[in-house]
Amino acid sequence: MTDSWLPTLLTETSEEGYALAVRLSRTAVKLTQPSAEVRERVRADYAEDFGALIAISHVVATNFHTVAAANGFWRS
Repeated sequence: MTDSWLPTLLTETSEEGYALAVRLSRTAVKLTQPSAEVRERVRADYAEDFGALIAISHVVATNFHTVAAANGFWRS
């Protein structure tokens, strides 16, 4: 079996689940724009753009929903 950056969506706690959601979101950006130089250069364009920051929050929330569902909402 090969090593995977995402071996599972299962986490012990909701806090770990949220951290995983952030990681999923950041990885999507890296896969979409593989050039670290370009990502760093355009960071200033959205760093103070409130619409972009809200959009980023939405992506994390969507990923967190996915992780939460995979965890049975932490087996409640």
